[in-house]
Amino acid sequence: MAKYRKLGRTSSQRKALLRNQVTALLYHGKIVTTEMRAKEVRKIAEGLIALAVKEKDNYETVTVTAKVPVKDKDGKRVKEVVDGKKVTKFDSVEKEIKKDLPSRLHARHQMLKVLYPVIDVPKEAAGRKRNTKKVDLVAKLFDEYGPKYTDRKGGYTRIVKIGPRKGDAAMEVVLELV
Repeated sequence: MAKYRKLGRTSSQRKALLRNQVTALLYHGKIVTTEMRAKEVRKIAEGLIALAVKEKDNYETVTVTAKVPVKDKDGKRVKEVVDGKKVTKFDSVEKEIKKDLPSRLHARHQMLKVLYPVIDVPKEAAGRKRNTKKVDLVAKLFDEYGPKYTDRKGGYTRIVKIGPRKGDAAMEVVLELV
């Protein structure tokens, strides 16, 4: 008996498809796909969420000093002349950051092996390119899904059948986070 479904694709295509769907599921909270794909995506997603639940509190807060460039009222960096050269002026700022302990860092790397990077593009046309920002899905897993599913012992996803697809009559389902 096989350990996974081949989904009628080569291994590289299958891995890319599953990574893409897991990323979409964790970013949006639900996806519409075929039943066989949903069952494979569920395995991977539940493994990632279980890892996030296990390692959610495994960090220490550390205070660090960071150099931040001084900016004027327009948001441009302030320059000063030193030895005939224009140099950016910096301020020192104290910041509190979360420093991962080794097991959480390993879990983070395991998640990054599966998840694709997500870029959030705003809906309105004005400034679409400038206002894009990267979404940290791993942080979302640790900070949002980890505490949310602490009480559950698995079963973080739900599959709801919505009927056959019009073109090829494949059973379509909604895969959603509980």
